[in-house]
Amino acid sequence: MQTSSSQPRSTAEFSRTHFDAWSFLFTGVTGVCTYLIIAILLIILGNIVFNGYSHFTWRFLTTGVDRGMYDPETAGVLPMIIGTVSRIILMTIFVIPVGVITALYMTEYAQNSSLGIRIIRGAVANLAGVPSIVFGLFGWGFFLNYLGSHMDQMLHPEAAKAVWGKPALVWASLTLAVMTLPVVIVATEEALKSIPPGLREASLALGATKLETVLRIVLPQAMPGILTGGILAISRAAGEVAPILFTGAVSFYPDLPKALTDPFMDLGYHVFILSTQSPNIEQTRPLLYATVMTLLLLTFLLNIMAVLVRARIRRRLRSFQ
Repeated sequence: MQTSSSQPRSTAEFSRTHFDAWSFLFTGVTGVCTYLIIAILLIILGNIVFNGYSHFTWRFLTTGVDRGMYDPETAGVLPMIIGTVSRIILMTIFVIPVGVITALYMTEYAQNSSLGIRIIRGAVANLAGVPSIVFGLFGWGFFLNYLGSHMDQMLHPEAAKAVWGKPALVWASLTLAVMTLPVVIVATEEALKSIPPGLREASLALGATKLETVLRIVLPQAMPGILTGGILAISRAAGEVAPILFTGAVSFYPDLPKALTDPFMDLGYHVFILSTQSPNIEQTRPLLYATVMTLLLLTFLLNIMAVLVRARIRRRLRSFQ
Protein backbone atom coordinates (compact mmCIF):
# COMPACT_ATOMS: atom_id res chain seq x y z
CA MET A 1 0.00 0.00 0.00
CA GLN A 2 1.29 3.49 -0.92
CA THR A 3 2.18 5.89 1.83
CA SER A 4 0.87 9.42 1.96
CA SER A 5 4.25 10.77 0.89
CA SER A 6 4.04 8.81 -2.36
CA GLN A 7 0.61 10.16 -3.32
CA PRO A 8 0.59 12.34 -6.51
CA ARG A 9 0.67 16.01 -5.69
CA SER A 10 -1.87 18.49 -6.99
CA THR A 11 -1.13 21.07 -9.68
CA ALA A 12 -1.10 23.90 -7.13
CA GLU A 13 1.45 22.10 -4.92
CA PHE A 14 3.61 21.35 -7.97
CA SER A 15 3.49 25.00 -9.04
CA ARG A 16 4.52 26.19 -5.58
CA THR A 17 7.55 23.90 -5.46
CA HIS A 18 8.58 24.31 -9.10
CA PHE A 19 8.47 28.00 -9.98
CA ASP A 20 9.05 28.63 -13.69
CA ALA A 21 10.27 32.19 -14.21
CA TRP A 22 9.81 32.10 -17.98
CA SER A 23 6.20 30.94 -17.74
CA PHE A 24 5.48 33.63 -15.16
CA LEU A 25 7.08 36.28 -17.39
CA PHE A 26 5.20 35.13 -20.48
CA THR A 27 1.89 35.05 -18.59
CA GLY A 28 2.50 38.56 -17.30
CA VAL A 29 3.41 39.93 -20.75
CA THR A 30 0.35 38.42 -22.41
CA GLY A 31 -1.90 39.73 -19.65
CA VAL A 32 -0.43 43.24 -19.91
CA CYS A 33 -0.89 43.24 -23.70
CA THR A 34 -4.49 42.12 -23.34
CA TYR A 35 -5.38 44.81 -20.83
CA LEU A 36 -3.46 47.37 -22.88
CA ILE A 37 -5.66 46.68 -25.89
CA ILE A 38 -8.77 47.08 -23.75
CA ALA A 39 -7.41 50.31 -22.27
CA ILE A 40 -6.68 51.76 -25.72
CA LEU A 41 -10.21 50.92 -26.88
CA LEU A 42 -11.75 52.52 -23.79
CA ILE A 43 -9.61 55.65 -24.22
CA ILE A 44 -10.67 56.02 -27.87
CA LEU A 45 -14.35 55.48 -27.09
CA GLY A 46 -14.17 57.77 -24.07
CA ASN A 47 -12.56 60.54 -26.10
CA ILE A 48 -15.25 60.29 -28.77
CA VAL A 49 -18.11 60.24 -26.26
CA PHE A 50 -16.62 63.08 -24.20
CA ASN A 51 -16.25 65.40 -27.20
CA GLY A 52 -19.43 64.43 -29.05
CA TYR A 53 -22.00 63.77 -26.35
CA SER A 54 -23.09 67.41 -26.08
CA HIS A 55 -24.23 67.49 -29.74
CA PHE A 56 -25.56 63.95 -29.87
CA THR A 57 -29.23 64.93 -29.63
CA TRP A 58 -32.50 63.79 -31.14
CA ARG A 59 -32.52 66.85 -33.38
CA PHE A 60 -29.05 65.95 -34.63
CA LEU A 61 -30.20 62.42 -35.54
CA THR A 62 -33.47 63.41 -37.23
CA THR A 63 -32.54 66.46 -39.30
CA GLY A 64 -30.58 66.94 -42.49
CA VAL A 65 -28.06 69.43 -43.83
CA ASP A 66 -30.44 71.74 -45.67
CA ARG A 67 -29.69 74.69 -43.35
CA GLY A 68 -25.93 74.29 -43.22
CA MET A 69 -23.55 71.38 -43.23
CA TYR A 70 -20.94 72.97 -40.95
CA ASP A 71 -23.22 74.68 -38.43
CA PRO A 72 -23.38 72.64 -35.20
CA GLU A 73 -26.68 74.25 -34.24
CA THR A 74 -28.62 73.26 -37.37
CA ALA A 75 -26.81 70.39 -39.11
CA GLY A 76 -27.99 66.81 -38.75
CA VAL A 77 -27.02 63.37 -39.97
CA LEU A 78 -30.30 61.74 -40.99
CA PRO A 79 -29.35 61.52 -44.73
CA MET A 80 -26.01 59.97 -43.76
CA ILE A 81 -27.67 57.39 -41.51
CA ILE A 82 -30.13 56.40 -44.23
CA GLY A 83 -27.37 56.21 -46.83
CA THR A 84 -25.06 54.13 -44.62
CA VAL A 85 -27.80 51.67 -43.63
CA SER A 86 -28.99 51.37 -47.24
CA ARG A 87 -25.57 50.54 -48.65
CA ILE A 88 -24.87 48.00 -45.88
CA ILE A 89 -28.21 46.23 -46.38
CA LEU A 90 -27.75 46.11 -50.16
CA MET A 91 -24.17 44.92 -49.77
CA THR A 92 -25.35 42.10 -47.48
CA ILE A 93 -28.02 41.07 -49.99
CA PHE A 94 -25.42 40.95 -52.76
CA VAL A 95 -22.51 39.29 -50.95
CA ILE A 96 -24.14 36.59 -48.78
CA PRO A 97 -25.66 34.47 -51.60
CA VAL A 98 -22.54 34.65 -53.79
CA GLY A 99 -20.20 33.92 -50.89
CA VAL A 100 -22.28 31.01 -49.59
CA ILE A 101 -22.69 29.43 -53.04
CA THR A 102 -18.96 29.73 -53.71
CA ALA A 103 -18.08 28.15 -50.37
CA LEU A 104 -20.61 25.36 -50.94
CA TYR A 105 -19.08 24.53 -54.30
CA MET A 106 -15.55 24.54 -52.91
CA THR A 107 -16.47 22.40 -49.90
CA GLU A 108 -19.25 20.07 -51.02
CA TYR A 109 -18.80 19.54 -54.75
CA ALA A 110 -15.29 20.32 -55.99
CA GLN A 111 -12.18 18.24 -55.48
CA ASN A 112 -9.71 19.96 -53.15
CA SER A 113 -6.75 18.71 -55.15
CA SER A 114 -7.98 20.07 -58.49
CA LEU A 115 -6.17 22.91 -60.20
CA GLY A 116 -9.31 25.05 -60.42
CA ILE A 117 -9.93 24.94 -56.67
CA ARG A 118 -6.32 25.85 -55.95
CA ILE A 119 -6.64 28.83 -58.28
CA ILE A 120 -9.91 29.91 -56.64
CA ARG A 121 -8.43 29.67 -53.13
CA GLY A 122 -5.41 31.68 -54.23
CA ALA A 123 -7.69 34.30 -55.78
CA VAL A 124 -9.75 34.56 -52.58
CA ALA A 125 -6.60 34.92 -50.47
CA ASN A 126 -5.18 37.61 -52.76
CA LEU A 127 -8.52 39.41 -52.92
CA ALA A 128 -8.56 39.65 -49.13
CA GLY A 129 -5.26 41.56 -49.18
CA VAL A 130 -6.16 44.15 -51.82
CA PRO A 131 -6.35 47.74 -50.44
CA SER A 132 -9.83 49.21 -50.27
CA ILE A 133 -8.97 52.13 -52.55
CA VAL A 134 -8.22 49.61 -55.32
CA PHE A 135 -11.75 48.26 -54.98
CA GLY A 136 -13.03 51.81 -55.32
CA LEU A 137 -11.12 52.29 -58.58
CA PHE A 138 -12.36 48.90 -59.79
CA GLY A 139 -15.97 49.85 -59.03
CA TRP A 140 -15.56 53.16 -60.80
CA GLY A 141 -14.02 51.59 -63.89
CA PHE A 142 -16.16 48.45 -64.18
CA PHE A 143 -19.55 49.27 -62.65
CA LEU A 144 -19.86 52.92 -63.67
CA ASN A 145 -17.86 53.36 -66.86
CA TYR A 146 -18.45 49.93 -68.36
CA LEU A 147 -21.56 48.28 -66.97
CA GLY A 148 -23.50 51.46 -66.23
CA SER A 149 -22.67 53.07 -69.58
CA HIS A 150 -23.76 49.97 -71.50
CA MET A 151 -26.99 49.79 -69.51
CA ASP A 152 -27.72 53.41 -70.41
CA GLN A 153 -27.11 52.65 -74.08
CA MET A 154 -29.52 49.71 -73.99
CA LEU A 155 -32.20 50.94 -71.59
CA HIS A 156 -32.10 54.73 -71.94
CA PRO A 157 -30.64 55.60 -75.35
CA GLU A 158 -32.58 58.88 -75.57
CA ALA A 159 -31.84 60.14 -72.05
CA ALA A 160 -29.98 63.45 -71.85
CA LYS A 161 -28.29 62.48 -68.57
CA ALA A 162 -26.75 59.24 -67.44
CA VAL A 163 -29.11 57.05 -65.40
CA TRP A 164 -26.90 54.07 -64.55
CA GLY A 165 -23.50 55.34 -65.65
CA LYS A 166 -23.06 57.66 -62.65
CA PRO A 167 -22.30 57.29 -58.93
CA ALA A 168 -25.22 55.43 -57.39
CA LEU A 169 -26.23 53.44 -54.35
CA VAL A 170 -26.25 50.15 -56.24
CA TRP A 171 -22.67 50.55 -57.52
CA ALA A 172 -21.32 51.46 -54.10
CA SER A 173 -23.05 48.42 -52.58
CA LEU A 174 -21.70 46.11 -55.28
CA THR A 175 -18.19 47.45 -54.78
CA LEU A 176 -18.43 46.78 -51.06
CA ALA A 177 -19.80 43.31 -51.81
CA VAL A 178 -16.74 42.50 -53.94
CA MET A 179 -14.47 43.80 -51.16
CA THR A 180 -16.10 41.72 -48.41
CA LEU A 181 -16.61 38.58 -50.51
CA PRO A 182 -13.45 36.83 -49.21
CA VAL A 183 -14.60 37.31 -45.61
CA VAL A 184 -17.92 35.57 -46.27
CA ILE A 185 -16.33 32.79 -48.33
CA VAL A 186 -13.71 31.93 -45.70
CA ALA A 187 -16.17 32.06 -42.78
CA THR A 188 -18.74 29.95 -44.62
CA GLU A 189 -16.13 27.41 -45.71
CA GLU A 190 -14.90 26.98 -42.14
CA ALA A 191 -18.49 26.56 -40.92
CA LEU A 192 -19.16 23.87 -43.54
CA LYS A 193 -15.96 22.00 -42.69
CA SER A 194 -16.91 21.92 -39.00
CA ILE A 195 -20.03 19.85 -39.70
CA PRO A 196 -19.37 16.14 -38.98
CA PRO A 197 -19.18 14.02 -42.16
CA GLY A 198 -21.44 11.49 -40.48
CA LEU A 199 -24.44 13.79 -40.90
CA ARG A 200 -23.90 13.91 -44.65
CA GLU A 201 -23.35 10.15 -44.86
CA ALA A 202 -26.47 9.41 -42.82
CA SER A 203 -28.59 11.66 -45.02
CA LEU A 204 -27.27 10.06 -48.20
CA ALA A 205 -27.75 6.58 -46.73
CA LEU A 206 -31.43 7.35 -46.09
CA GLY A 207 -31.95 8.10 -49.77
CA ALA A 208 -31.58 11.88 -49.85
CA THR A 209 -29.90 13.43 -52.86
CA LYS A 210 -26.78 15.55 -52.65
CA LEU A 211 -28.82 18.73 -53.08
CA GLU A 212 -31.33 17.73 -50.41
CA THR A 213 -28.49 16.93 -48.02
CA VAL A 214 -26.90 20.30 -48.61
CA LEU A 215 -30.14 22.28 -48.28
CA ARG A 216 -31.72 20.40 -45.35
CA ILE A 217 -28.75 19.16 -43.34
CA VAL A 218 -25.56 21.07 -44.14
CA LEU A 219 -26.81 24.64 -44.56
CA PRO A 220 -29.00 24.75 -41.41
CA GLN A 221 -26.14 23.39 -39.31
CA ALA A 222 -23.70 25.90 -40.82
CA MET A 223 -26.02 28.91 -40.54
CA PRO A 224 -24.44 30.34 -37.35
CA GLY A 225 -21.03 30.32 -39.04
CA ILE A 226 -22.48 31.90 -42.17
CA LEU A 227 -23.99 34.67 -40.06
CA THR A 228 -20.60 35.15 -38.41
CA GLY A 229 -19.17 35.86 -41.86
CA GLY A 230 -21.99 38.31 -42.48
CA ILE A 231 -21.25 40.07 -39.19
CA LEU A 232 -17.57 40.40 -40.10
CA ALA A 233 -18.52 41.75 -43.53
CA ILE A 234 -20.85 44.34 -41.99
CA SER A 235 -18.19 45.37 -39.48
CA ARG A 236 -15.63 45.95 -42.21
CA ALA A 237 -17.95 47.66 -44.69
CA ALA A 238 -19.67 50.00 -42.22
CA GLY A 239 -16.69 52.30 -41.79
CA GLU A 240 -15.13 51.98 -45.25
CA VAL A 241 -14.94 55.20 -47.23
CA ALA A 242 -12.43 54.57 -50.03
CA PRO A 243 -14.56 52.06 -52.01
CA ILE A 244 -17.54 54.43 -52.12
CA LEU A 245 -15.68 57.64 -52.93
CA PHE A 246 -15.99 57.13 -56.68
CA THR A 247 -19.00 54.85 -56.84
CA GLY A 248 -21.87 56.46 -54.97
CA ALA A 249 -21.12 58.71 -52.00
CA VAL A 250 -21.35 62.49 -52.40
CA SER A 251 -20.50 65.32 -50.05
CA PHE A 252 -23.95 66.93 -50.32
CA TYR A 253 -27.27 65.55 -51.51
CA PRO A 254 -30.42 67.24 -50.19
CA ASP A 255 -32.77 64.29 -50.74
CA LEU A 256 -32.80 60.82 -49.27
CA PRO A 257 -31.93 58.00 -51.71
CA LYS A 258 -35.19 56.70 -53.17
CA ALA A 259 -33.85 54.48 -55.97
CA LEU A 260 -30.86 52.30 -56.68
CA THR A 261 -29.55 54.88 -59.14
CA ASP A 262 -29.51 57.76 -56.61
CA PRO A 263 -26.30 59.01 -54.98
CA PHE A 264 -26.24 59.15 -51.20
CA MET A 265 -24.55 60.76 -48.24
CA ASP A 266 -22.57 58.53 -45.91
CA LEU A 267 -21.45 58.86 -42.29
CA GLY A 268 -17.85 57.85 -42.99
CA TYR A 269 -17.55 60.18 -45.96
CA HIS A 270 -19.19 62.96 -43.97
CA VAL A 271 -16.53 62.55 -41.27
CA PHE A 272 -13.89 62.97 -43.97
CA ILE A 273 -15.60 66.11 -45.30
CA LEU A 274 -15.96 67.67 -41.84
CA SER A 275 -12.32 67.00 -40.95
CA THR A 276 -10.78 68.24 -44.19
CA GLN A 277 -13.08 70.80 -45.84
CA SER A 278 -14.67 72.69 -42.97
CA PRO A 279 -14.05 76.47 -43.05
CA ASN A 280 -13.77 76.46 -39.24
CA ILE A 281 -12.38 73.25 -37.79
CA GLU A 282 -12.82 74.32 -34.15
CA GLN A 283 -16.46 75.20 -34.70
CA THR A 284 -17.30 71.90 -36.37
CA ARG A 285 -15.21 69.73 -34.03
CA PRO A 286 -18.20 68.79 -31.78
CA LEU A 287 -20.21 68.03 -34.91
CA LEU A 288 -17.39 65.82 -36.15
CA TYR A 289 -17.20 63.83 -32.92
CA ALA A 290 -20.98 63.46 -32.77
CA THR A 291 -20.95 62.07 -36.32
CA VAL A 292 -18.23 59.57 -35.40
CA MET A 293 -20.24 58.59 -32.33
CA THR A 294 -23.29 58.01 -34.55
CA LEU A 295 -21.27 55.83 -36.91
CA LEU A 296 -19.92 53.71 -34.06
CA LEU A 297 -23.34 53.26 -32.48
CA LEU A 298 -24.87 52.35 -35.83
CA THR A 299 -22.14 49.76 -36.44
CA PHE A 300 -22.62 48.30 -32.95
CA LEU A 301 -26.39 48.18 -33.46
CA LEU A 302 -26.12 46.33 -36.77
CA ASN A 303 -23.66 43.87 -35.26
CA ILE A 304 -25.85 43.30 -32.20
CA MET A 305 -28.87 42.59 -34.40
CA ALA A 306 -26.88 40.06 -36.42
CA VAL A 307 -25.53 38.44 -33.23
CA LEU A 308 -29.05 38.11 -31.81
CA VAL A 309 -30.26 36.45 -35.01
CA ARG A 310 -27.31 34.05 -34.88
CA ALA A 311 -27.99 33.23 -31.22
CA ARG A 312 -31.65 32.52 -31.97
CA ILE A 313 -30.71 30.16 -34.79
CA ARG A 314 -28.27 28.35 -32.51
CA ARG A 315 -30.96 27.89 -29.87
CA ARG A 316 -33.34 26.46 -32.46
CA LEU A 317 -30.68 24.04 -33.70
CA ARG A 318 -29.96 22.88 -30.16
CA SER A 319 -33.66 22.31 -29.49
CA PHE A 320 -33.86 19.97 -32.48
CA GLN A 321 -30.85 17.93 -31.40
